[in-house]
Amino acid sequence: MTHDITPGTYVIDPSHSEVGFVARHAMVTKVRGYFRDVAGEIVVGDDFVQSSATATMQVASVDTGSADRDGHLKSADFFDAETNPEITFVSTGVKDHDGNRFVLLGDLTIKGTTQPVELEAEFEGTAQDPFGNTRVGFTAKTEVDRETWGLTWNAALETGGVLVSKKITLNLEISAIKQA
Repeated sequence: MTHDITPGTYVIDPSHSEVGFVARHAMVTKVRGYFRDVAGEIVVGDDFVQSSATATMQVASVDTGSADRDGHLKSADFFDAETNPEITFVSTGVKDHDGNRFVLLGDLTIKGTTQPVELEAEFEGTAQDPFGNTRVGFTAKTEVDRETWGLTWNAALETGGVLVSKKITLNLEISAIKQA
């Protein structure tokens, strides 16, 4: 199967997209969170491997279902939203393109620190919505060590281990609309 996507610029539709993360909590369960305010664009090249993507997440929009936990994540212990209000991603390349699957390379900036990441990505398809827009869908996933970005806060557990895992899974479900 090969991708069936028209070259051009596609703007992320935040109301139909999700940028999420999963962390282990207290070594026994997983906590999920999302950045509800996301913006960006995908530029699809004539040659798919020359495509690019950018995204900006507003730290203040973090949502884990717990106001106390969200407040802690926004604090200087974690994202320091007051000093670093945005998390950004800027792609640097596409590799291992095979049909609808590919690896998206990019620079992820969190809390003022930029590190390279590799997202296992998939083009999910194209659709015409009822409003005449051409939409594309992408999913992407990667695992990162949060301490790489200086997100080092933790607490030891009496039973051994720590409250928050170092390894964080990032999950993206992106819907974008083709621009005229």
